[in-house]
Amino acid sequence: MKLMDFHSFSHQTRPPAAAHSAWQVIPLAGRFEVVYEDARGAWTTRILDARELKLGPGRTLLGGTDRAHGLYRGLRADRIRRLVDVKTGQRIETGILDWLLARADAQRRAAHPRGVRRAA
Repeated sequence: MKLMDFHSFSHQTRPPAAAHSAWQVIPLAGRFEVVYEDARGAWTTRILDARELKLGPGRTLLGGTDRAHGLYRGLRADRIRRLVDVKTGQRIETGILDWLLARADAQRRAAHPRGVRRAA
């Protein structure tokens, strides 16, 4: 009986590095009341302390801590039916993903302003 050393094959069976980087993570801060439709079609309302948007192949997740359970949740953006910014009261029912992306971009620009011009 021939014995094989499977450790020598480990470098060949790993997925390519691109598979690990298929998701892009965009920081996002805010507290949102989210009306969400789960995979079974049940609607729930959650308060989420948002941390990030995760953009991946075929889907986008809004990630953050669920205030009711204290657990991290990744909610599919296409299943969010209504989003309310708890701080401002702004209510979004259409174009939710676009709104989230714009907000994340505005937060990024505010945190890292490009070269401030000074008079010579």
